[in-house]
Amino acid sequence: MKARFPNGYNSNTTLLLPIIFIVTSIVTVFILTTNIQAVEKDFPFYPGEKLTFQLKWTLVPAGEGILEILPIETINGVNAYHFVLTVKSNSFIDLFYKVRDRIDAYTDIEMTHTILYKKKQHEGKIKRDIVVNFNWDNNKAQYSTLKNVREPIDILKGSFDPLSVFYYTRLFDLKDNLIIERPVTDGKKCIIGKAFVIKKEILKLTSGTYDTYLIEPEITHVSGVFEKSKNAKIQVWVTADRRRMPVKIKSTVVVGSFVGELVSSTGLGKK
Repeated sequence: MKARFPNGYNSNTTLLLPIIFIVTSIVTVFILTTNIQAVEKDFPFYPGEKLTFQLKWTLVPAGEGILEILPIETINGVNAYHFVLTVKSNSFIDLFYKVRDRIDAYTDIEMTHTILYKKKQHEGKIKRDIVVNFNWDNNKAQYSTLKNVREPIDILKGSFDPLSVFYYTRLFDLKDNLIIERPVTDGKKCIIGKAFVIKKEILKLTSGTYDTYLIEPEITHVSGVFEKSKNAKIQVWVTADRRRMPVKIKSTVVVGSFVGELVSSTGLGKK
């Protein structure tokens, strides 16, 4: 089954948007099949983990992205993981297109589905406060903003939001040639996406040398700048240890190459 991404994921021709897309791609297109056995409860991540990425367009620094796990919270009476992604353009890019985005995602502590998803979007003149509420008794999700409340949509069992699905994938052992998929929703549509584990690779970055797996999400269904680029691709490198920690994200499109590289990691817990 080919995946179709919601219209809200489309990028435009503004140069910074593909950079934002790269960061959010890490949490949108890594989607695993349910026939792989997860490591029960002994998770490779813990509250307190914080991963900071430097974002660049070709050789030009553009800002930073941070993936963070906050302390366990109670949402609607359920103990929940709290995952956060923030994206911030630097002072130079701010002159042209200021970005201050934040996504908060909450899942049950067994990591079986999303409980709540929130996004504060500030990109240039665009400002949105998005909330997606989940009703698992009826398998529904409802998207709302301050100005609009959409009708609930049907969602597949075990669906995750675009951020927490990335953490879900970190529960699984990777291997060459593995094809991975999982349902994901942003409250507008519920889709199935695919990603491919390409190979194992040693990666040398400023923050260190890493033994990694290279993963390439399917992007034939993605519109915007990727659709206009004949040989476009997204590549993500995650560590080959039990953490499956992302260390580099790269996208090649018609307007250039966009890269996010890990520059610091804290709160990793046990190895």
